[in-house]
Amino acid sequence: MSEKINDQEVITKHDITKSMLIYYMGAELSNSYERLQSLAFCASMIPILKKLYTTKKDLSEALKRHLIFFNTEATLGSVIQGITIAMEEEYAKKPSDSAITGIKTGLMGPIAGMGDAIIWAALMPIVIAIFLPFAKQGSFLGGILPLIVYPAVTITISYVLIHNGYNLGKKSILSMLKGGKMKSIIFTANVIGLIMMGALSASYVKITTPFVLTMAEGTTIVFQDILNMIVPGLLPLCAVYGIYWYLTEKGPYYSRILLTVVIFSIIASLLGIL
Repeated sequence: MSEKINDQEVITKHDITKSMLIYYMGAELSNSYERLQSLAFCASMIPILKKLYTTKKDLSEALKRHLIFFNTEATLGSVIQGITIAMEEEYAKKPSDSAITGIKTGLMGPIAGMGDAIIWAALMPIVIAIFLPFAKQGSFLGGILPLIVYPAVTITISYVLIHNGYNLGKKSILSMLKGGKMKSIIFTANVIGLIMMGALSASYVKITTPFVLTMAEGTTIVFQDILNMIVPGLLPLCAVYGIYWYLTEKGPYYSRILLTVVIFSIIASLLGIL
């Protein structure tokens, strides 16, 4: 049998934190269509695996385990790292049928749903909304502080989750996912995210029409006043929903959307429509 670690603890808190930082920094940078985040996850496990496995064969087998397809939300995904590290440590001490890959595969979907709802749909819009007034007033803080606050918050969340995942093991997260609390958290986060996106759209998307129709008897009809009587902010709402429809139906082609908005705005301005 290949030489593995004994029952003495070799994984330190520093090792776990280092693993978290490697994954956090590389999860969205190393994506490929074949394996998505597996390269970053595998790289984050290298400092751990080198301590756990003392032979080239065992280390190679462990690395191959983490090169299999993996994709989740990177911030909350650190809890999967913590669980995986705990399982690798146990497997290295007592070789058995490993369920490491199965646990990773089973958790990455639910964690991705939670992370997208909480981090991307709620936390990020809130952070941006807090500092948008600074940017609107011309303060440099509006552009700099979100780049500091958002990483600080997400790194803190990742730090807490990876250490809790390691200390509590896989049973705790599985019990949380089986209960109804996670559904409530996801629903609440989605509602908060939608409220924030609605508030941002109403506050910062400004579209009006200068179109005025002059009747034969000399009266004028201001189309913007009519639109305001129907639904205040109707044009911005239509623009937001139009972009949303394109994103859901055609895909996240952001450059194409941005170029289309710019060209349409120029043409509409020259024609006096908007």
